[in-house]
Amino acid sequence: MSPATAAEAGPPAADRAYRHVKAGLLDGGFPDGHLLSEGEIATALEMSRTPVREAFLRLQAEGFLRLYPKRGALVLPVTPLEARAVLEARLAMESFAIDKLATEGPEAMRTVGRELLEHPACDAGELTDAALHEADRGFHAHLVAAAGNPVVTDLYTALRDKQMRITATARTHTARPRITHQHGGLAEALRDADPELAKRRLREHLVGTLRGLGISGGSYLDPEDEG
Repeated sequence: MSPATAAEAGPPAADRAYRHVKAGLLDGGFPDGHLLSEGEIATALEMSRTPVREAFLRLQAEGFLRLYPKRGALVLPVTPLEARAVLEARLAMESFAIDKLATEGPEAMRTVGRELLEHPACDAGELTDAALHEADRGFHAHLVAAAGNPVVTDLYTALRDKQMRITATARTHTARPRITHQHGGLAEALRDADPELAKRRLREHLVGTLRGLGISGGSYLDPEDEG
């Protein structure tokens, strides 16, 4: 085996294939139901199929793909149960962050609110869809981190990939005006030191994300939802 071939077959090539495919999964470049071909990915990255196959196996273990021998890898759709579970977890953690800030006093809330009003997620007109997905995640992560609880922050960070995939699937481009408006409304409620309004706006925002997927909010996210 030549040095070039050995390097290609090693972890760096497999990692590069993994990062490439995962990026496409998270930003919507590889949509739900799409059948990925080892050959197409290998050609695009100028490598053999072996590291691509390794990347597919990793992504199958993470729940993103289902491999079909000699056919390729199917991009698994986000299930209603998965989407609702992730957003319920977000509601719990972000509501905690708002309550925690409220205990620290009005000025703590106002400071975070002013910071979030300056965030790109409140005015994402110049961002690509992929950048908007990242900005959306960063906006909410900033709120959670502001509460100063490292355990909750770590738990929230662990949801990153699932969050990114859900927002990429939820027709973000057509929902851009709603998303930025709701971010701004949440930030304004914090700036005005109104925790109850902030939590209502957070809930409306998360329910809107689910509806963008054609999924009902369920009794926890949307108590008034009878669907």
